[in-house]
Amino acid sequence: MQTPQRKALRAIGRRQLLGAAAALAARPTLSAALPTPAQSLVFPRDFGAHKEFKTEWWYLTGWANLPGSDAAYGFQITFFRSRVDSTQALRSRLAARQLLFAHAAITDVSGKRLWHDQRIARWSGEAPGQNPADSASASGRDTGVLLRDWSLLREGADLHARVQAEGFALDLHFAATQPVLLQGREGLSRKGPDPRQTSYYYSLPQLRTSGTLRLQNKTMDIAPGSTAWLDHEWSEDMLSTDSAGWDWIGINLFDGSALTAFQLRDKSGVALWDGGSFRSGATLYTFSRSEVIFRPLRSWQSPSSRASYPVEWMVRTPADFYTVKAVLDNQELDSSQSTGAIYWEGLCEVWDSNNKKVGRGYLEMTGYAAPISM
Repeated sequence: MQTPQRKALRAIGRRQLLGAAAALAARPTLSAALPTPAQSLVFPRDFGAHKEFKTEWWYLTGWANLPGSDAAYGFQITFFRSRVDSTQALRSRLAARQLLFAHAAITDVSGKRLWHDQRIARWSGEAPGQNPADSASASGRDTGVLLRDWSLLREGADLHARVQAEGFALDLHFAATQPVLLQGREGLSRKGPDPRQTSYYYSLPQLRTSGTLRLQNKTMDIAPGSTAWLDHEWSEDMLSTDSAGWDWIGINLFDGSALTAFQLRDKSGVALWDGGSFRSGATLYTFSRSEVIFRPLRSWQSPSSRASYPVEWMVRTPADFYTVKAVLDNQELDSSQSTGAIYWEGLCEVWDSNNKKVGRGYLEMTGYAAPISM
């Protein structure tokens, strides 16, 4: 049943919606129905690793233009951390108490090709540099993830990512242009019907990006105006056992706004949970359950996995109805040698309900090749 509030949200425009957000979207207090331990996020501490939690990731995605050229490239750099419960009591410095994984990819739009690579290494859980047996580590004080020759580090106020991969490389700097965006309830994002299915989650949208991309033997400078998006999320028990996968978008809109929307699907493909947010200027509206609907418009079947992915969506949110289109159908990543999942992660463009192109970002789809497990 449609409540009067929901009818009102669709009847007014986006600017009026944001102005009314404080009245229409009163949120529960931080202590209500949240995971253990429930705590407010504090920075720079929470930019760092949280090894007491089962799962964590730092997710960088972006759109890069080249100076004096129409050529465009997408890029993804992701570091994952996973606690190994069976080794936590071991005293040996060789014990792999944590595993670190990393994925990286470049989408060459004009060349119609996705380049990607992956890494995996163990970590004892000790502070970086304290254990010579570690081939990877993650700082607990600030962003500082190392996995052999791949890294994501804070240098001064900026982030710096380095990747040396098979056939490509990334050396990128990211400068924040906006405050941290706390997803969900002040940084706690519900992911399922059980209150324990909640993650700590913040984003850094509209990151000003500079540096270089290298494809094969050609190194290319990134043009001013290129942007990126960082998601950092950690949890103990994020997904319901009924969850098979999710669909997610993180979009830098051209007017400086930031759009997040996601749905988790059950094994029959029905939406089990949904959420997201819209921030314009200083005003943040956090979407409530059932306010986000993903409707597939066109699909593409992978010749490798045979999975069928919706590569064009209509995504309904309280901010607007958006059409999300992949710029290249084949952006499937096979991470069988690291996290074990086959998923779709790729560059997309977004149109609003007036059929105006309003933003660019990334679309992620998991659980189409096989149900995902975490």
